[in-house]
Amino acid sequence: MTTLWIFIALFVLVSLVLIWFPHFRQQKMLKAEEAGVRRATNLELFDNRLATLEKELEDELLDQDEFNALKKELEISLLQDMKQGEDESLVGQIKPKSLLWPTLMSVVVIGVSGYFYANLGAYANLDKAVPDNPHAGMDAAQIMTQRIQMMESQLQAEPENSQLLFSLGHAYISANRYDDAVKAFDKAMELVGTHAELLGPKATAMYYKANQRITPAVQAIIDQSLALDPEDPSTLLLVGMDAFFSAQYKKAIDAWQIILDSDRSDVDRSAIINAIESAKMRMQAETGEMPNDATHQQAATTGKTVTIDVSIAPELAENVSSSDMLFIFARNTQGPKVPLAATKVSAKSLPVSITLDDSTGMGGDIKLSDAKQVEVIAVLSKHGSVKAQPGDLQGRLESMDVGATAKLVIDTLVQ
Repeated sequence: MTTLWIFIALFVLVSLVLIWFPHFRQQKMLKAEEAGVRRATNLELFDNRLATLEKELEDELLDQDEFNALKKELEISLLQDMKQGEDESLVGQIKPKSLLWPTLMSVVVIGVSGYFYANLGAYANLDKAVPDNPHAGMDAAQIMTQRIQMMESQLQAEPENSQLLFSLGHAYISANRYDDAVKAFDKAMELVGTHAELLGPKATAMYYKANQRITPAVQAIIDQSLALDPEDPSTLLLVGMDAFFSAQYKKAIDAWQIILDSDRSDVDRSAIINAIESAKMRMQAETGEMPNDATHQQAATTGKTVTIDVSIAPELAENVSSSDMLFIFARNTQGPKVPLAATKVSAKSLPVSITLDDSTGMGGDIKLSDAKQVEVIAVLSKHGSVKAQPGDLQGRLESMDVGATAKLVIDTLVQ
């Protein structure tokens, strides 16, 4: 708004100078012109009168004394005319332009300036309330990008703010900028020393960069963190999450239980409890038996489960690596082709028996127990993605009844 005010003020000032300067300059020039016209007229009258006197002297109508007296009188009259002010005879001949034109132009300039202020300056919006949400119209990625830019700008002003580096590192993880996250946590540790609460997030960033795999480098950071603090929540969350996605549910439960037993106030206890319950329900992926909990007991009673014995075709066995991940999901054969239930296990557990039910559901109102027949798809992923990519292996059951058991052979190499 200040910039707009300066622009408008300069615009008005320059415009008024351009309008009124020529007008006043014209006034000065007209006065000079009027003075010149008066001088020329007086000289012309003097010459004409002098010529007449000389003619009368030549014709002997005047003697020399009379001529000299009249000539002197004429010269005195010329001097008086030169010294007098305005010649009234010239007023009607040379007139300056009216004040109407510059006045009208000034009004126009001020009006245009007012228009720009009312529209570009949003004068009409001054009384309107500022929106409660400054991120209105922005998606999650744009909001995160804006947040990171603000934090980076603040960091330039406060390069030794370790807490800001910690927060920025977590923001980088959310934005999938894992290298930047590692650098942020390393910089924080240079400032405050090596702490588990910084090593855990650093290991998490390295884990995601490695396509959600615990590499030797990631494991080394995890071990270092737990040696400093065996109850560090960020490190234990990572250990439990990886174990959960690798179908090592007992390991995941043990890691998450340590967080609960530590009585830390800086963790979401309800989320961890839900994760433990989900891991208990999915222990069936290893044992082939449903855990003895209320959810699975209800599913067993109603028969709303799908059990699949998954194996690999012999000709493709050499394409399987122990680091591959096996995704199995079921979707309704009728209606929208959305997954009703899904799970993920390590390829090294093949052959494996998998049971899908509402406890492995994807959330929402659509449940496996509501379907009669489902299509089951298994993807042996080498990239950590549920979507099959070239080089992955895949198997499919076109249709099976909910409540039944079927065999699924992974027999297709995705091209």
